[in-house]
Amino acid sequence: MGAIDTARQKILVEAANAVSSRVAAANTSSRNVRLVLVSKLKPATDILSLHSAPPYPAHFGENYLQELQQKAKELPRTINWHFIGALQTNKCKTLAADVPGLWCVSSVDSSRKADALEKGRVAAEEKPELHETNKGTASNGDSSAQQLPRLRIHVQVNTSGEENKSGVEPSETTSLCQHVRKSCPHLQLAGLMTIGAIARSQATTMETENEDFIALKQIRDKVCEELEIGQDQLELSMGMSEDFEGAIRLGSDEVRVGSTIFGARPPKGEAKSNEA
Repeated sequence: MGAIDTARQKILVEAANAVSSRVAAANTSSRNVRLVLVSKLKPATDILSLHSAPPYPAHFGENYLQELQQKAKELPRTINWHFIGALQTNKCKTLAADVPGLWCVSSVDSSRKADALEKGRVAAEEKPELHETNKGTASNGDSSAQQLPRLRIHVQVNTSGEENKSGVEPSETTSLCQHVRKSCPHLQLAGLMTIGAIARSQATTMETENEDFIALKQIRDKVCEELEIGQDQLELSMGMSEDFEGAIRLGSDEVRVGSTIFGARPPKGEAKSNEA
């Protein structure tokens, strides 16, 4: 990994701080809204530039397993990694078992994927190198006895009904959430996530509310009622660069912002995570 370019760092920090200010302005409630910086196809030095400068953002999102694996090995263990891309069942175990600092998987839309992540998290417990990020302390002072925290997951819901969109059907959301809670003890059901229709995102304004965000909030309320849990136990992850302020106004607890901070992304084949 190359050295930090101070000029590039200044641009990135200013852009991230500007987004953070917009998040704060849109959040008229007392809840905490998490900002995930989407760093896919951007060099590891960009991430380090942000993570090493005040206010030291820790949450970064990646879409591709191989790229995430490489970055997680190169960068500090103080980073909380979010996997936010389309999730293939045959890669779930590797994702949960081999990525140090993996904090959340935000695209779970089937029980098979949840089960594979569960198997991966069980396998991760046998890897001491992954325990370095665990802040817990073993009661007998033996670091090998530490346990990894449960892996947070978001159930992705297809709120727009688009055939080419990933996500569980709204009517099946409660069933999948119940499966995670009952059958996956190494996973923590943290919330629901949606990536809505592009046209709705582009049309989101102060006066126009996004139908996908309204739908996810309604689905969350229904799931909480059916599972008999409080709404504060199931967060909403919705909102990206074009519509995150509208998402926050509708109750989002987490927004994912990439190009507004990092700039336009190169084609995937041209991106190199270890070069500036």
